Amino acid sequence: MSGNAAALTMSQAVSLRRAPAEAEPHTTWRDRLAQLDLVPDLGDNIGSREWWRGLATLTLLCGTAIATFPGIQPLPTAGTPALDAADFNEARAQMIVPLALGGDTGRHMAATDAVRPLTQTPERPQIELTATLGSGDSFARLLERSGVGGSEAQALASQVAGAVPLADIAPGTRIDLILGRRAARTMPRPVEALAMRARFDLRIEMERIDGRLVMRRIPIAVDATPLRIRGRVGDSLYRSARAAGAPPEAIQAYLRVIGKQISVGSDIRSGDEYDIIVDHRRAETGESETGKLLYAGLIRGGKPKLSMLEWTVDGRSQWYEASGVGEQRGGMARPTNGRVTSTFGMRRHPILGYRRMHSGMDFGGGYGAPIYAVTDGIVTVAGRTGGFGNYVKLNHGNGLGTGYGHMSRIAVRPGQRVSRGQVIGYIGSTGLSTGPHLHYELYRNGHAVNPASVTFVTRALLEGKALADFRARIRALTAVAPGAALTPIAAKQAEGPKLGSLADVASKRAGDGI
Repeated sequence: MSGNAAALTMSQAVSLRRAPAEAEPHTTWRDRLAQLDLVPDLGDNIGSREWWRGLATLTLLCGTAIATFPGIQPLPTAGTPALDAADFNEARAQMIVPLALGGDTGRHMAATDAVRPLTQTPERPQIELTATLGSGDSFARLLERSGVGGSEAQALASQVAGAVPLADIAPGTRIDLILGRRAARTMPRPVEALAMRARFDLRIEMERIDGRLVMRRIPIAVDATPLRIRGRVGDSLYRSARAAGAPPEAIQAYLRVIGKQISVGSDIRSGDEYDIIVDHRRAETGESETGKLLYAGLIRGGKPKLSMLEWTVDGRSQWYEASGVGEQRGGMARPTNGRVTSTFGMRRHPILGYRRMHSGMDFGGGYGAPIYAVTDGIVTVAGRTGGFGNYVKLNHGNGLGTGYGHMSRIAVRPGQRVSRGQVIGYIGSTGLSTGPHLHYELYRNGHAVNPASVTFVTRALLEGKALADFRARIRALTAVAPGAALTPIAAKQAEGPKLGSLADVASKRAGDGI
């Protein structure tokens, strides 16, 4: 409390006297034996006393194992009893050969020594087989793979080509063949009969008569009445049309067509009626083919609300309304899929080094990426053009045109008509260019304008005779009654000599008559 300080001398703080050493504990021989490691790790402390002790232990153990090895001696076993003749024949009968011939239960006897092999086996007098024409295959190659000789296969292909072009035979067509007896084993079998459905409306049968193949053309009656399906929308247009028998592809095409005119989700009511007409062919033999959608209509309150028909103008097909107005196509299609790297306006030229007007837009992209026409037009320029390098210019009418520069390759020619989205070339770096990209320009009355400021909107319109033919086609389709395509078909008369079918040919060969 008075502020006095206390102090200790060094001798008082730290004792300078040496502490007596602790006595070491006494260890017995058992403790020392327990601490002795006779099998140390030979990969550690190589050359030390412990390592040499471990090596000695290993050598002692190996020597002990070798010294006490008893050796290898054969084990005596009993011999296999010999089979007598009866047991041998029974055992031989249990081989895989009887199983391959159809036996699967019980005991089956194999061939005995009384069976003598034949030096030459007899051939089948006929071989009946079926071949299928594959995609990219040819009729002659199919016959050769089936065992027909090359010369006869070519002759058959020429004979069939006289009745129907071979290119018209669809992949997957089934061809029934009967091959006859060959004159020698080294020769191919001749064709005795052939039958196939060459076309949807034609069957061909061929039979060998007096040494030559005679062809018979069997026309098949086909009804080409379009299939018309009408029904109430109800809770779901798709489910209702499927229940009425409309193919799924036709319903999907119908929804795509009317979806460009109205909202399928909000503008269609449950009380409306759908009117679907698809291309349809039905043969007298029962087969049917359903083609593309021909007409898409929507009826509300007994009156047509929507009538759409596909029509072709100048080689391009699109859907038109009953009034003759085609679908509206708007918006600028991007000339390529790359991003915009330079816009329209003044800039410093990357090669010339001074500021000047950049009269278009640059799109980056990989070398060889496709370039598309932004809208329909006619090619006016397609070739090398100054600093643009490989250049294409399109005329779209009404004073509008587009240009595409620095292409690596041009895919169109001058005077060619192109459609929106068609590939006209590929990105490159020709002309004054520092790398692969597309220089895209838009012209109005010959002057370059900002491409981002123009939107293309096209709407086709039918006029005159084209409009009259269009409306006549709508009247013809809508005059078809629903279900009219399912009426019975009258059969056609067969042409040529009256020959039997493949089954008849086989029966005649067997001697039973037709």
